[in-house]
Amino acid sequence: MPNKPCDKDKTASPLTLDKKLLLTKFEAAAYSNIGNKIEAMLRAPNCPFVLYIGTKKLVKRKEFEEYISQKTVI
Repeated sequence: MPNKPCDKDKTASPLTLDKKLLLTKFEAAAYSNIGNKIEAMLRAPNCPFVLYIGTKKLVKRKEFEEYISQKTVI
């Protein structure tokens, strides 16, 4: 029986945070060491790094990194 595509997914190693395209708010907090501010940042109007999937909010990692790199105070 040939391998199904999903069989390969089960054996793949998990990605590190710096390789993931999207992060949960908890992963973004751990990745950036910002903590509780992430939720407020995601709620801000026109947040450049939030992606909504239904009611779930994810963080676009690259845009988040760019946003943080341009700030001196959060």
